[in-house]
Amino acid sequence: MKVLVVGGGGREHALVWKIAQSPKVEKIYCAPGNAGIAAHAECLDISATDITGLLTFAYNERIDLTVVGPEAPLVAGIVDEFENHGLKIFGPNKAAAELEGSKKLAKEIMEKYDIPTARYASFTEAQAAKEYIKEHGAPCVVKADGLAAGKGVIVATTEQDALRAVATIMEDKAFGDAGKQVVIEEYLEGEEVSILAFTDGKTVIPMVSSQDHKRIFEGDLGPNTGGMGAYSPAPVYTPKVQEIVEKKVLKPIIEGMAAEGRPYRGVIYAGLMLTKAGPKVLEFNCRFGDPEAQPVLMRLESDLVEIMQAVIEGRLAEQDIKWSDRASVCVVLASGGYPGGYEKGKVITGLDKVDEGFVFHAGTRYLDGKIVTSGGRVLGVTATGDTIKDAIDAAYRQVEKISFEGMQYRRDIGQKALKRPGI
Repeated sequence: MKVLVVGGGGREHALVWKIAQSPKVEKIYCAPGNAGIAAHAECLDISATDITGLLTFAYNERIDLTVVGPEAPLVAGIVDEFENHGLKIFGPNKAAAELEGSKKLAKEIMEKYDIPTARYASFTEAQAAKEYIKEHGAPCVVKADGLAAGKGVIVATTEQDALRAVATIMEDKAFGDAGKQVVIEEYLEGEEVSILAFTDGKTVIPMVSSQDHKRIFEGDLGPNTGGMGAYSPAPVYTPKVQEIVEKKVLKPIIEGMAAEGRPYRGVIYAGLMLTKAGPKVLEFNCRFGDPEAQPVLMRLESDLVEIMQAVIEGRLAEQDIKWSDRASVCVVLASGGYPGGYEKGKVITGLDKVDEGFVFHAGTRYLDGKIVTSGGRVLGVTATGDTIKDAIDAAYRQVEKISFEGMQYRRDIGQKALKRPGI
């Protein structure tokens, strides 16, 4: 088989790494890829959002399977285009991907199908949004309706913060067209957990649980990022919680999407807050999370290509998906200044000294024979262990070997898990 992976971040490196383990696969291409991905795949000078360029390549090269990593091409309709040309592609079509492409639509569908989530209101005018905040107060959560690379969510602890968030999104247009509309939600208290699941539109098979760390600084402080690290499993996600989520979230959203004429195939990601009143959905994403994909895929023992083929062909129910009992932890190394402005082109050293786990590249490229930084999130240092503590220790041992100018990372990835009884 010839496989094309679309994207060039840490999630895509994890996908390429896992796909390369399939005996079915002879050749992998990745567009555009990065310096780490180049060790497993032929990187192409095609943007992840250049649907015409990707389609032309896949058609001419007779690619057997295309796997889409990021949300932007999915929301833009890459799956529809490929399928219209008879090409097999893994991911939801445009109508289904709108579940991530519009936070308002997601809230409306959750409301209609009685899926537990935060109370909300949506606005297309900044003044109306501000009046709502003055009336309802804070804390609250202000979200850009469209895609904002994981950064369009602002948790406002004070009324002033909330008003400033509306101005940032709608008036300053910090996230471009994604901020034409905002969703304002009640603030939910609890612990977050990420649940990814494979679905062919009928069968839903959840993956092992994970927990992301969104804020830039330790102790969950500072602005949101695309994710500074993740670990799996999340002990807070007990068998009882799992039962509730499968019954009240995963099954209803897939059935609801089908009823809406938006049949959903691919990976669905439910970002959950485990509140005192039970699990509530913070967001749905239409693809693997990043960095959750790194620790989750490291625990997958089954052939990912076989699972993806089963999803595309509507026979997921036949799959018996196996997972490792070992824990896995991913620590993200980011550029100085991220998630704000940052410099690129910093030489990365120490990668050759890593002798445990695996380093997934996110924002890297080759320059004059050296690997240099080329993004905000640069590397995802991922390791496994018999326990979460063992995996944490293994990951940070490798982090200490790597260096680049301005490198920043959180030193508390996975610590919430260690505070739970019996861990």
